[in-house]
Amino acid sequence: MWSIIILIIYCVIAYLITDELIPKLKHLFINAGLYGIDLCKVSQEKIPEALGVVSGCIFLVTIFLFIPIAFGNDLMDRGSFPHNEFAELLAALLSICCMLLLGFADDVLNLKWRYKLLLPTVASLPLLVVYYVNFNSTTFVVPLPLRHFFGVSVNIGFLYYIYMGMLAVFCTNAINILAGINGLEVGQSLVIALSIIIFNLLELKGDQFKAHYFSLHIMIPYLSTTLALFKHNWYPSRVFVGDTFCYVSGMTFAVVGILSHFSKTVLLFFLPQIINFLYSVPQLFHIIPCPRHRLPKYSAETNLLQASRTVIPKKDQKYLSKKIVVVLSFFHLIDKLEDDASIVMNNMTLINLFLIKFGPMSEVRLTVMLLMFQVLCTCVAFIIRYPLASYFYDI
Repeated sequence: MWSIIILIIYCVIAYLITDELIPKLKHLFINAGLYGIDLCKVSQEKIPEALGVVSGCIFLVTIFLFIPIAFGNDLMDRGSFPHNEFAELLAALLSICCMLLLGFADDVLNLKWRYKLLLPTVASLPLLVVYYVNFNSTTFVVPLPLRHFFGVSVNIGFLYYIYMGMLAVFCTNAINILAGINGLEVGQSLVIALSIIIFNLLELKGDQFKAHYFSLHIMIPYLSTTLALFKHNWYPSRVFVGDTFCYVSGMTFAVVGILSHFSKTVLLFFLPQIINFLYSVPQLFHIIPCPRHRLPKYSAETNLLQASRTVIPKKDQKYLSKKIVVVLSFFHLIDKLEDDASIVMNNMTLINLFLIKFGPMSEVRLTVMLLMFQVLCTCVAFIIRYPLASYFYDI
């Protein structure tokens, strides 16, 4: 318990340092050409990008400095040193550090989407190797209604490692595609981080308390540095966080989910991101035309955001695209205008879906509504994880 108290003190200091450094380093990023224009505002002011690298670096340094505290007693008695736990922490930090480097490279070089899928896969390799050496458990418990067909548990072997690699890819990119308005990337990450911390605290009295202590040692420093970044990224944003932040955040969540053995619970906390991904699939796979930016459209006259749109020329429309548009129209999940030559419909993101359902609104209100939806989904996740879980698993 005392180590957690020291960690909290470290994290308060990390928050203050992050909060102090971000405004001081803004001009360095602008001078290096790392800046952008906020497309949802009238102002053409240069806003520094990729400031997520600052919070990411301080997050990692905080954990580095905490290692002697976390393993202090064991360092005095090397005969009983927990090498497995130490290897887990180093692998976690290596994966996060790789993602920090690769994410910053993406911000600088503006890599194509196929590389965005490859980078998390490469960064997750240290994690998977340590998991193989320490655990190599590839068995999952079958839900009660299906045990008549599959038995109590099923060993899926190498497929489990594919699942973990895909989890890392999903977590990093899911935050990245639900983005584009001030405070949303950082805000959703904060809600997910708080959800994981609350879950860890609830599970500390269980059999897996060591795994949840491990998760807390990573998530509390992440929360502190992200809070400082959120202060500067909130509307009106003074800094953009870049892909660096999204990648570091996603890998951090994947790391604690995999090594602390609650990856399914982590996915429950990603419900809005899963909804956004599924809704976006037709555009992500270019079944429906996907513009480079799917940000909401800003109206300077009203200072409100409205759903941005894409155009589907009917002469180029494929059979699958037609069926998708019909199904989405039937369920009122798109807003479309149609003439003899083309179909004009909203870009398929959760942000634009909120705008077609609730109408044009200010950027700050839209962010608040999306974050409230994230909190609501977290409540649903806890209901699924605890009261409803007894219907599917032995508790």
